[in-house]
Amino acid sequence: MRIITGKFRGKQIHPPVNLPVRPTTDFAKESLFNILNNLIDMEGLHVLDLFAGTGSISYEFFSRGSEMVTAIDIDTRCVAFINKTAMSMNAENLEAVREDVFQFLKHPFGEYDLVYADPPYDMAGIDLLPDLILNCLILKNEGLFILEHSRDHNFSQHPCFDQHRKYGNVNFSFFRKR
Repeated sequence: MRIITGKFRGKQIHPPVNLPVRPTTDFAKESLFNILNNLIDMEGLHVLDLFAGTGSISYEFFSRGSEMVTAIDIDTRCVAFINKTAMSMNAENLEAVREDVFQFLKHPFGEYDLVYADPPYDMAGIDLLPDLILNCLILKNEGLFILEHSRDHNFSQHPCFDQHRKYGNVNFSFFRKR
């Protein structure tokens, strides 16, 4: 796994092999950030990465100038790995927090410009995530929510749906809080 661009461009990240994760492929991640480059200015963003896993998306946002990145994951090893990697990058404003995402959404501690979620594809409740995130105080007005999911889900009828992109087996649905 590597950081694609920004101040940490090319940095290799070597997560432990025993983490219970399915990292976003470099191809899908690069495609996602190409889209984002045309949608938003990442400089100064406050980003929330839900189901953060290895932190791959968090590192990419931080590398591209996001001011603050918070990564949420329930797995202690994932959180420890993200915090250790952030420390090695002197990324003081990149922090991982161990918590269940659904519990975190009940009591968020801040507002974010962008929320990214990459839950397990077979997770119960994945269809609830857009409403949970768009209806709580976690996402700023006109903020962007991106959900990574399998092809088994279609969010195009959601009132805040903006666009859908597919890269191999990886699907991204974009939502705008209005």
